[in-house]
Amino acid sequence: MGKQTTGQPYPALAWRWVSERGVRVATGEATLACYEVLNSTKFQEIEDIIPADGSLLLILRRGAAMSSDLQTALALPRDPPPGETGSLHLIPLEYGGAVGPDLPALAEQAGLGVGDYINSHASAEYTVAFLGFQPGFPYLRGLSPALHAARRASPRLRVPAGSVAIGGAYTGIYPTEGPGGWHIIGRTASVLFDPQRAAPALLRVGDRVRFVQA
Repeated sequence: MGKQTTGQPYPALAWRWVSERGVRVATGEATLACYEVLNSTKFQEIEDIIPADGSLLLILRRGAAMSSDLQTALALPRDPPPGETGSLHLIPLEYGGAVGPDLPALAEQAGLGVGDYINSHASAEYTVAFLGFQPGFPYLRGLSPALHAARRASPRLRVPAGSVAIGGAYTGIYPTEGPGGWHIIGRTASVLFDPQRAAPALLRVGDRVRFVQA
């Protein structure tokens, strides 16, 4: 989801119906760029746009059909986004110890000392690729490839709210307590989801995140 560096535009998009009102658009690395374009254009037939890993799900309004303008928009190549978009959030994060039990093993797997692992993780700027799993759970792109780690073979039954974890190429933050199969490296006091707020989810697709060591 990061910036494209080749200078070449993203190719035209492939799409298909997945239900009476659902259209799945294969976007690859262009997911965020396509989301921004479609969300800002305000096609009248679109009720909702749901980003995922390498795709968008368009939910059409009941009884609406795909307009020729929307089909043309999906068929045209588009340039990568010109720069950072979305709000920047500084998230305080306590690394390791009782709140980050998987940190030592992940550091060893990466061939790093714990301190170097923390510095690498905290030095990156992340982008919210999409939300899912729990309400407000952000899938954050930007993790150094050296820190990528497959999910745990055996998920935990209880992961505390605020836990920051690694799953594949993503960093994630658990908004609420529940089961989870990612590797926990720390915990934040930031409230990721509060149904009493005007905007319940703290983070939105396209927002940027930097972790600040607490």
